[in-house]
Amino acid sequence: MKTSFKILFFSFALLFCLNSTILAQTKNDFLIKGIDASVDPGVDFFKYATGTWMKNNPIPETEKAWTIGHLVEDEIYNQLKSILAEASQITSPEGSNAQKVGDFYFAGMDSATIEKQGTSYLLKELKMISAAKTKGDLLAAVALLQTYGVPAMFNIFVEQDAMNSDLWSLYLWQGGLGLRQRDYYFRKDARTENIRKEYVKHLSKMLRLSGDKNTVSVEEGTAIFKIETFLADSSRKLEDLRDPYANYNKMTIAQLQKLSTNINWKNFFAKIGIEKIDSVIVGQPEFFVQLNSALDKFSLSDWKAYVKWHLVNTFADRLSSSFDNEKFNFRGTVMSGVKKQRPRWKRIQDAVEDAMGELLGQVYVQKYYSPKTKQRYEKLVDDIINAYGERIKNLDWMSQSTKEKALIKLNSITKKVGYPDKWKDFSALKIDRTSYLRNSIKANVFWFERNISRLGKPVDRTEWGMTPQTYNAYYNPSNNEIVLPAAIFIIPGTVDSLLDDAVVYSYAGASTIGHELTHGFDDEGRQYDSKGNLTNWWTKEDEEKFTQKASLMIEQFDNYVVLDSMHVNGKATLGENIADLGGLVLSYDAFKKTEQFKEGKMIGGFTPQQRFWLGYAYAWLGHKRPESLAQQIMTDVHAPEFLRVNGPLSDLPDFYKAFGVKERQPMYRPENKRVKIW
Repeated sequence: MKTSFKILFFSFALLFCLNSTILAQTKNDFLIKGIDASVDPGVDFFKYATGTWMKNNPIPETEKAWTIGHLVEDEIYNQLKSILAEASQITSPEGSNAQKVGDFYFAGMDSATIEKQGTSYLLKELKMISAAKTKGDLLAAVALLQTYGVPAMFNIFVEQDAMNSDLWSLYLWQGGLGLRQRDYYFRKDARTENIRKEYVKHLSKMLRLSGDKNTVSVEEGTAIFKIETFLADSSRKLEDLRDPYANYNKMTIAQLQKLSTNINWKNFFAKIGIEKIDSVIVGQPEFFVQLNSALDKFSLSDWKAYVKWHLVNTFADRLSSSFDNEKFNFRGTVMSGVKKQRPRWKRIQDAVEDAMGELLGQVYVQKYYSPKTKQRYEKLVDDIINAYGERIKNLDWMSQSTKEKALIKLNSITKKVGYPDKWKDFSALKIDRTSYLRNSIKANVFWFERNISRLGKPVDRTEWGMTPQTYNAYYNPSNNEIVLPAAIFIIPGTVDSLLDDAVVYSYAGASTIGHELTHGFDDEGRQYDSKGNLTNWWTKEDEEKFTQKASLMIEQFDNYVVLDSMHVNGKATLGENIADLGGLVLSYDAFKKTEQFKEGKMIGGFTPQQRFWLGYAYAWLGHKRPESLAQQIMTDVHAPEFLRVNGPLSDLPDFYKAFGVKERQPMYRPENKRVKIW
């Protein structure tokens, strides 16, 4: 009797504890706390799933948007802040990782010294530009500044050869635009016209801060804008840059010289450290023809102003407050609608991340990323790959021969989860406390020289292009790999072990893992084979069927109005939209095989199916300022977050079923309009 009573008492106590835990989790459930029950899920699912969160979390003055990414990054900022502060306050051995990180951070935080230094640590480069007697002299200056990370005239970089992924090749790419994207120079809407007007003022102000007289700076600003508009006229549009074949034009140096005769390319390459090279890949040949014409069309004094502007603009936030504030006023306020600068420690932390992020990453993963978490997401990757394989096998529109090649590619994908097994070597990077600006330049030169040194060497496919603490992920078609940094799986304020599979398979699985896997087979990624080479492995009939299905998605997103009269660019965002839809169907298939899905138990009043769709919406939680939305439409291949939820979900019958979406509701799309690719 005593034993039975003890067992019964223990059972009740255990049940009470479990129920208490469930009640506590439900009360603090981030999914439920974000819901706006006044919105019908069939009308606007994104607003339904996240509306209360957005009402309670306005965009801070220092930000152009406030999203799930910002919440994660804030958590990471605070984790790394103590590491950087400690490193900057101690004396570490010369050349050690701690010394480099600490001195870089110290110099960046020493605003009093930066203020005193002004432009003194740029005088050598400013004098070099001013002393140019010929355009040849100026091109020599441009070559040096390219190694500094100054993108004057065009972009130059080393990347895997798209046609032979085992080789590194030199790429020349359109660039040289202070407004970065061609449409800013030509769109006729009032918002863009105002940006152009403010940009010309900004050019003059920056040149005046650099020492030019007021009247001269006004003339120079006008001349710079004319040069950039001329270059923009032959720059390709955002959607046209996504065609890998059209942007692959391999030519000999002699052919390049004939294309743009005003640049002595052999001398230019020698000045950036390339002594021997027999070919180069030119992304957009017509741009370099236009650049050649521009060198004839505009005077040497105009070009000097242009190069000086690009130098100062690149490093304005590393200079005294007058430069920093003016750059923020235009880039932050005019273009993005931000009212106030972010705290300095965050901005300097970003600079450390850009310069030597893997040094921070080594400490970060030791302190904040457990092996158990890594194993969970490695398994999730495998589950979704298996689901993708089943999808491919059962496709009713793809031929057997293409299916076989697709499966080979899928099963050849390299999976990089959490952090690299081998860290980059920063021994050649020299950092001290003398100058924040010069440290930034030294870091840029380090990365430029490291990339140039790859030419003629085998490709290291183990290397990562992101740090573990980066809230992002990518698919690299040349390596046929997905790279999933540790930070991408974080839900802020929540321990991973407490997350149910419905959330994990949607928040991480659909929005990131399935998404990146699908990039290997989207309109662009599908053109690369299993070894990462740009080659056609599809039958003509399969290509036509894929293109027909993709055209429905272009039409769907073209019709979304985001702001005023601004529509989403369906062609430019096609790859991301295909990946969003693919990520959802693959991850939902994988989720169906979990115990949670099979048991069907409700949590907080929601079924596992409903929590899956809510978890996906949570992955895109957030809102943007109108200026930032407009900027995104013009420069980004991603649709706004609310459409990354409402768009693909409106194509999925499983979502309709989970939330009772009815015909004629905004979330409902007629069956013949629904996109179904994978």
